[in-house]
Amino acid sequence: MNTNFFNQIAQLEVTGDLHLTIAKGSENNFIVSVILQNDRCGDNAKNIIPPLNLRGTAEELDNGFFEQITTPLKSASGLMVDMEAFMKQLEEAKKKSAMEKEKEEKQKKEQETKDKKFKDAMAKADELEKEGKHREAWMKIPDIAEFPEKTDEIRKRKAELSDKFSAPSLFGAEQTQNV
Repeated sequence: MNTNFFNQIAQLEVTGDLHLTIAKGSENNFIVSVILQNDRCGDNAKNIIPPLNLRGTAEELDNGFFEQITTPLKSASGLMVDMEAFMKQLEEAKKKSAMEKEKEEKQKKEQETKDKKFKDAMAKADELEKEGKHREAWMKIPDIAEFPEKTDEIRKRKAELSDKFSAPSLFGAEQTQNV
């Protein structure tokens, strides 16, 4: 006896394991249950795909078995492959989302640190100005290259301070204010 059963199974080209259960039914009938399982698919929805059940005599099953199972098995196989691809993309999206959150938090923290450094430097300059140390205050003003977003504020503040320490006094010497 020569059959081509396994060649026809191979031609189905489904992804996963094909499980066949053959049971003897009433009279001369057989009940064949066919289910495709794909362990690579991580979606539990695959477990609700029902088995394909065929009933018939040996002759009926010999003549129409593969015609009956081809379309449903290919559909189930494609569905499970698509579900796995979806699960992988979903996982990748979660990772990227977490990475983006982490990146945003890091940038926010860096910006807060930078803002604090700027405010501290400006506060120190204000303190030195109140003490009449205008040159030292001018030196404490942050560099524009370090804070390009605050260029106008830095230039304005430096100009105010340089006007105070470079203003000539009545006697030709630089004016100093001591409080």
